[in-house]
Amino acid sequence: MFNLQISLKTKILLLTILPLIALSGTISWMYQQQAKSLSQQQAAIFEETLLEEKRAALKDYVALAMNSITPILEAFKSGLEPSLAQYQVKQIIRGLSYGTDGYFFIYDENGTNLVHPTQPELENRNLIRFQDESGQYVIRELLRVAQKGGGFHKYIWQKPTLNSERHKLSYVVMIPEWNWMIGTGLYVDNITEEITTMEAKVSGNVRSSFLAATLLLIITLALVIIIVIGVNMHTAQLADQRLQELTSRFVTFQVIQRRGFARDLHDGINQLLVSTKLWLNMVEKKWGQENALDLLKKAEDQLNIAIQEVRRISHSLRPMLLDDLGLETALHELLDEFEEQTEIPVNRRIHLPKGALPDALEITIYRVVQEAITNVRKHAQATQLTLSITTSTQSISLKLGDNGNGFSPEEDSKGIGLMNMRERVELLGGKFSVSSRKEGGTLVKALFELNPKGLNKTNDLAQL
Repeated sequence: MFNLQISLKTKILLLTILPLIALSGTISWMYQQQAKSLSQQQAAIFEETLLEEKRAALKDYVALAMNSITPILEAFKSGLEPSLAQYQVKQIIRGLSYGTDGYFFIYDENGTNLVHPTQPELENRNLIRFQDESGQYVIRELLRVAQKGGGFHKYIWQKPTLNSERHKLSYVVMIPEWNWMIGTGLYVDNITEEITTMEAKVSGNVRSSFLAATLLLIITLALVIIIVIGVNMHTAQLADQRLQELTSRFVTFQVIQRRGFARDLHDGINQLLVSTKLWLNMVEKKWGQENALDLLKKAEDQLNIAIQEVRRISHSLRPMLLDDLGLETALHELLDEFEEQTEIPVNRRIHLPKGALPDALEITIYRVVQEAITNVRKHAQATQLTLSITTSTQSISLKLGDNGNGFSPEEDSKGIGLMNMRERVELLGGKFSVSSRKEGGTLVKALFELNPKGLNKTNDLAQL
């Protein structure tokens, strides 16, 4: 029994804690996913911000370059020799630079390079078919973008300071006077490095936050587990205490009842039998005399009284009607006797399940009704009584109410009658309640679950 009880407590504890652990794990996973998604969103926003800054800078650089050659273009329109004007534009663009790797380039409409300060070996070469390592035709795409009104294009090109190829973002426009393409670009490999650094910082922050949240969650879960264990142990202790009290009252009730039976036998039946024996002795001595029959009659009366006393004690132990006619008939006999003695009408609605009920349940229902109507007879001063016993597939419900003067359950809840009824019901695992108010009547309720294991857990209860 002890191992089974421990196992049941463990199961209850696990049923309480496992959902908390599952919920905590789900929350942690969701938090990690949200943090990861947020980190990716921040990286994308950061990248877009940096690219937007670089786009704005490239536009400004190209605008400055165009402003620097505007006077020459104006002079060309006013009659400056074309070759001289083009030479001057090339020289100005070739001399412009910014930052470490910032320079400008010019191509004609056929893809021939005209200006390339960092790679002069490319000048006067047609690069219309040049492909970067990703396979795209760089100059062809730049010309296409410029001829559409100007714009940005990303490709792979050699970085002068590293002497290796890197991703580059360029902005190009057309010089309409000669159909030349002018542009500049910024290498964006540093953006990737900055994003990587930023992602590392964000990941570090997310990791720290996750560890802190996980630690807090573990501490909270540990506190919850401790509280649940404490409450469970406290509840178990209360249940054990209640069981001990119930067992103690049960034993005390048995002792008191048996003591009463012993007293009834000694002071009642025993005295009657002794008295009968004395009368019979006197009859024997005076047999043949006129008063012998009178003495015999007195002995017979004493025996009848003893027989009635034996029947009363036997009925108090277990009503024979339960065995002879069943619970429903026994209840009707009990209520008929109550109506005859008190002249209080009883409204009855008794519906018991087909087939025999466990002995313990039958005697408990009978005793509860018996004790309740005894209280009505003694204290209620009622004019009407109602008994309802209904049955479902799962339970039997008993309700007994009167319209008497009632009482205060808080004050009288420890009365011997109510205590006996409550303990009888609870010993079978049932539920017992009393609702009453002064001058408002009393309602006694008992509910029994139809669980054979629970109802037959002790056959000794049938003796009460």
